[in-house]
Amino acid sequence: MSQAPAIELIGIDKKFGAVHANKNINLTVAKGSIHGIIGENGAGKSTLMSILYGFYSADSGTIKIDGKPVTIKDSQAAIGVGIGMVHQHFMLVENFTVLENLMLGAEGGALLAKGVENARAALKKLADDYGLDVDPDAVIEELPVGLQQRVEILKAMYRGAEILILDEPTGVLTPAEADHLFKILGVLRDQGKTVLLITHKLREIMAITDTVSVMRRGEMVATRKTSETTVEELAELMVGRRVLLHVEKGSAKPGAVALSVRNLTVKDNRGVTMVDNVSFDVRAGEIVGIAGVAGNGQSELLEAITGIRKPTSGEIFIDGQPVAGYDPAELRAIGLAHIPEDRHHMGLVLSFEERENAILGYHRDPRYGAGFLLDPKAIQAAAEVEIEKYDIRPPNPRLKTANFSGGNQQKIVVAREIERDPKLLIVGQPTRGVDIGAIEFIHKRIVETRDAGKAVLLVSVELDEIRSLSDRILVMFAGRVVGEKTPETGEQTLGLMMAGIAA
Repeated sequence: MSQAPAIELIGIDKKFGAVHANKNINLTVAKGSIHGIIGENGAGKSTLMSILYGFYSADSGTIKIDGKPVTIKDSQAAIGVGIGMVHQHFMLVENFTVLENLMLGAEGGALLAKGVENARAALKKLADDYGLDVDPDAVIEELPVGLQQRVEILKAMYRGAEILILDEPTGVLTPAEADHLFKILGVLRDQGKTVLLITHKLREIMAITDTVSVMRRGEMVATRKTSETTVEELAELMVGRRVLLHVEKGSAKPGAVALSVRNLTVKDNRGVTMVDNVSFDVRAGEIVGIAGVAGNGQSELLEAITGIRKPTSGEIFIDGQPVAGYDPAELRAIGLAHIPEDRHHMGLVLSFEERENAILGYHRDPRYGAGFLLDPKAIQAAAEVEIEKYDIRPPNPRLKTANFSGGNQQKIVVAREIERDPKLLIVGQPTRGVDIGAIEFIHKRIVETRDAGKAVLLVSVELDEIRSLSDRILVMFAGRVVGEKTPETGEQTLGLMMAGIAA
């Protein structure tokens, strides 16, 4: 008799008002397998997983676990039927120890001492069984991010998970940490656990999954054995057309130094040194990428260069002009453009219309009016040009920016900054949370900016993106630039530098 699937979703349907997030979804996940689910932003992946984990209730449809219909009204019910979830943003209490986080909500009765003893023994067994070694008495905030993720997996296992959902699990990991995670998932599979992997990284799908399902616009459009498909086919299924997966660019033609950073030190709001005596140059006609795990000073470096944060010490020059301490408006006036890391908090006002965001930060330009009086026709005309040139959808300058997808919101920011013909373009996380089709488009625009003789400084936590776009790569660790490499440098070498293991 054949084994029942670990998960069966039958006719799952979910609407949020006029938005049809899941349309009659059918999905079967074999027991003891690693099953990938991919799709663009807004494809319905997160909604589907939220239904499976009890965050949402489906409007219609059936969920079966191990062949038996179940009702999952909340996350406790999901845990009760053996489902655990590791979220993209970890659900850990940072000033608690590993053991305290493990026990939280599962203390084991009124006699806490007995519960602690049992939890410690259970943690040791789980660590031994699945290769998830971690110090039970370590405080979460003192652990590297890879070990914090390990704690999340242990939490799920401790609560009896037979099915583990991982949402974009490698977004905050170095390549070495990601490889170790994949080994752990392989061990879990070999021990009979079932893993659902939600990711936009097709390379990871090919490396670790047994089966992959593709969602597009709320529908399940295909399921493939991973060994019988290709990255190119999966990308085309996700987007509905052929996608260029590799950045096409010729050799750089570096000119004069456009940006020079000398002995720059920057502290965060707590007074902690995040950028420590950093120096480098970026020339016209080249893309310099900064690689590093999030939290190693890249954000503070960009904030200092773009005038958002005052440096503690050091110098910044644009075209030889000292600009340390300039505010963003002064920097824009001398030719700096900035695509920020967080478009929602720093790049857009979501309640504004698209056309208003299209001139945000440049609204004092005489082209858009005089003094405090703006010219709506000029603003509308400028927005329409950018919408057409950057394929912003829907093509409606009067639409509130909140109603655009993440990829189209990012295109609004990219268009606004690049179309100002800057001397120096500062780019932070250009494709974070962006569809694969929009990634292709944004990458082309960044390369075109370089080819037009502009200087580009790029920060991204996506190592593939850094290697594809950059002409030179600087690696940051603990606030310092620990080395410079070429894009041809192996991922493992860069990963060791990002982890502070190799110089």
